[in-house]
Amino acid sequence: MQYTIPRYLKIAVDLSARIASGDIREGEKLKGRSLLASEYKVSPETIRRAMSILSDKKVVEILLGSGIVVVSKEQAIRFVKSFKEDESVSDMRVQLSLLADRRCALEKEYIALAEKIIDMYKYRRSDVITPVEVSLPPRSHVVGKSIGDLQVWHNTGATIIGVIQDNNIIVSPGPYYAFDQNDRVLIVGDANVIERFNAFLRQTV
Repeated sequence: MQYTIPRYLKIAVDLSARIASGDIREGEKLKGRSLLASEYKVSPETIRRAMSILSDKKVVEILLGSGIVVVSKEQAIRFVKSFKEDESVSDMRVQLSLLADRRCALEKEYIALAEKIIDMYKYRRSDVITPVEVSLPPRSHVVGKSIGDLQVWHNTGATIIGVIQDNNIIVSPGPYYAFDQNDRVLIVGDANVIERFNAFLRQTV
């Protein structure tokens, strides 16, 4: 983010600084707008706006038909000081905005790195969590019933990660999936879980 100080404001501050330093004295007339425009290489309209600011700040007085007269060195000093303070605040706002942008970028990098670490961990742990394929026994009571109705995890502790039907694999079947007689179920769990799951399939109702 960048901010630009208007040219007419820069001219007003420069003239005030010259008045504050004594280079231009109180009671002295400033050059005409055309001469100032030539000196600062701007349009007369830009000079007019700069003089309006100095008039509002009571640094100069615009006399109709008599030109522009410096009326207060003290007000010139105040104006320059006030401008520098405002400029400092603006600089700090810009710096704060830049820091906020950097913080946002760092947070995105952090999230991306965290996701990579999680993915690497899953990859390294994939040999530990090996799915086991279990075929449904003939005339199992689970045939035609959904995973949710059977409360498979609650009754066995097994997590069903897929179901094989012929040559098709249904990944992460939801609670509404109903078992078919020829299903081969992919589950994960320790030896006790696998034993409980097989016993659950063999239960008679």
